Amino acid sequence: MHDYSMLADGDQVLVAVSGGIDSLVLAWILVAWRRKAPIDFGLRAVHVDMESSGGAVGDSARSIASMLHAFGLELTILPALWRPDPQVMQSGAPGHDFCFQCARSRRTQLFDHARQCGCNKIAFGHHRDDIIETFLLNLICAGNISTMSPRQNLFSGRLALIRPLAYLEKTQIEGLGRDLGLEPVRSSCPLSEKTRRRDMHQLAEQIYQQIPGAKEHIFAALGNVRWEYLLKQTGGGRP
Repeated sequence: MHDYSMLADGDQVLVAVSGGIDSLVLAWILVAWRRKAPIDFGLRAVHVDMESSGGAVGDSARSIASMLHAFGLELTILPALWRPDPQVMQSGAPGHDFCFQCARSRRTQLFDHARQCGCNKIAFGHHRDDIIETFLLNLICAGNISTMSPRQNLFSGRLALIRPLAYLEKTQIEGLGRDLGLEPVRSSCPLSEKTRRRDMHQLAEQIYQQIPGAKEHIFAALGNVRWEYLLKQTGGGRP
C-alpha cells in the first residue's frame, strides 16, 4: 500500500468481490485496515452477478453478501449486463473470445458503478501469481511485455485501480482465508475456468517446479526492465 500510495485520506474505495478467496480476504483486510489506519476512507463492496435471472439474485451472490455482512460490509449486487449465449458456446467458438467479452463487460460495469457512487478507487484481489501469469499471457498470446500494475491510474487520474495483495502469493492468501474462516464461493464461470489464463497458471507451475527460485526472479524482473536490451517496435519481426 505504501510503495504505490494506494490509499489516501478521503478516498472512496469500491472493492470488487467475485467470491473467490482472494477478493474475500481483500474485503476483510480493507475493513480491518480502515479501523486502524491513520486516514479516513469510505469503503463499498460490489459483485457482478453472473447467475441472476428474472430479477432474482443468484445463489453465489447471496452467499457472498452473507459473508461480507458478518464482518460489517454490505454488498451491492449488479446483474451482469453480458453473459455468453449457451448455444454459441456449444458451437465451438474460441473460449478466449468469451473471456475477453465477459471481462470487458464486467470491468465496464464496475467503472460505471464507481462513477455513480462517487468512488475514486477500485480494489481488486489480484496477487503475485496473477501478475506473473498475466505477464506470461501477454508475452505468449498478445505479443507484448506488460502485466497488471499494483496501481493503475485511469481517466486522467479520476479513477485508480489498486491491488493491495500484489506482493502476496496465492498460498499465503489461502492461509489467511482459512485462519479467518472464509469459504470461497464456487465459480460461476460458464467455461469452468478452462481458459488461456488457466493454461498460463499450469505453465507457470511447470516452470517453478523445474527451476528453483523462478517465481521470485520473474516477479523481480517485472520491476527491473533493461530497455537498452529490448528490440525497437518496428514490426519487422512479426510472423
